Amino acid sequence: MPTPHNPPAAVRRALRKLGADIHDARRRRLLPMAVVAERAFTSRSTLQKVEAGDTSVSIGIYAAVLQALGLLEGLSQIADISNDSVGQALASAKLPKHVHLKRAAGTDNG
Repeated sequence: MPTPHNPPAAVRRALRKLGADIHDARRRRLLPMAVVAERAFTSRSTLQKVEAGDTSVSIGIYAAVLQALGLLEGLSQIADISNDSVGQALASAKLPKHVHLKRAAGTDNG
């Protein structure tokens, strides 16, 4: 039996905003819920949960709905290295301060 998941408030807020943005995008496209749900291979009730930012809906369903609206590209950019300034800073901090070239065995440089 899965453990009940109670995500932090920041996660709930982010998903509520995503759901509201999906709702607005659907309405700007003048698409009924039934059409988007069908294109996303899900039910209308699940689409309602997505638009409400429900944390129990899988990310796969959110992705399918974004694709149905032509917005999937944005999802693939979320954790892209070009948007990860913290990760870039951590990787840069791990770079060596000095680089030494190793001499090939058996060569005489003197």
